[in-house]
Amino acid sequence: MENKLDLENAAEKRECGLCGSTNLLKNQSTGELVCQKCGGIMEENIAKTSATPAAFSFEEKQRKARTGSTLTFTKHHRGIVTTIGNKNINDMSPEKRGQYHRMKKWDRRLSGSKPRNMRLALSQMQRLVDSLNLPESVHEEAARLYEKAWEIEVVKGRRVENIVASLIFLVCRMQKLPRTLNEIAKAAEIDKNEVGRNYRYVARELDKRVLPAKPEDFIPRYSSSLGLSGRTMGKTRKIIWQAREKGLIAGKSPEGVVASALYIAAVLEGERRSQKRIAETVGVTEVTIRKGYREFAEALNLLEELEQKRDN
Repeated sequence: MENKLDLENAAEKRECGLCGSTNLLKNQSTGELVCQKCGGIMEENIAKTSATPAAFSFEEKQRKARTGSTLTFTKHHRGIVTTIGNKNINDMSPEKRGQYHRMKKWDRRLSGSKPRNMRLALSQMQRLVDSLNLPESVHEEAARLYEKAWEIEVVKGRRVENIVASLIFLVCRMQKLPRTLNEIAKAAEIDKNEVGRNYRYVARELDKRVLPAKPEDFIPRYSSSLGLSGRTMGKTRKIIWQAREKGLIAGKSPEGVVASALYIAAVLEGERRSQKRIAETVGVTEVTIRKGYREFAEALNLLEELEQKRDN
């Protein structure tokens, strides 16, 4: 309220630089300070300090909005594009109709290869993000990296689908979100080895050094899917930590390690889940779980306790 009064008082005290009149009016709709005598504009883009009018529908909200849409990398034009839209040409004169078609044609030509490539990539990225149920932060960062990859010609000569999938996998690693290479490849309908090759290439070209995923990163997600308690989650972490101390997880996939540790912890805490169910949830084979179970149990002196729990 004080800011509004200050602006109004300033408008009353100021004089027009063209005619010297003090009869100045602040136009709230245009954000201009105008001289009423000669029409000179003393100030432009004055911030509107009054409250935003109430809106009770989406259309009304858009109509009364004072700002445009937010800038985002998830749209090829970042949300600030101006294009020649569709219009009912039947109401136009032949001359205007021809002019409209020429403008539309040049608008398409001037859009260039980058917007076309970005539209294709971002539409596929949106589908992949939705399929994997990833947060908006992953979508935004992956879109930003794709634009950067296009500018330094990392995308050149490679399939858009492969680059998009590899960037999603890269950003998931960067943000420590538990998504495996198998999951990304399956959602993108691409061979896993192809995603892996493009991931390494993109990470190198974009100078992104990402540490390998840890088995602990997958515990909350898979524990939740299996309906395990926090106590069992804590036990799983302890088993993985002890196995790492004994050098048992070197060279093993994080998924295989967490699946074996989850099975052991569930048995010890009385929340048994079948090897088949855990294998399907994590995306590994039952053989992997049995092998890891035997190795971890023997090295951590848990075999006897596990046998007793399984018999009960």
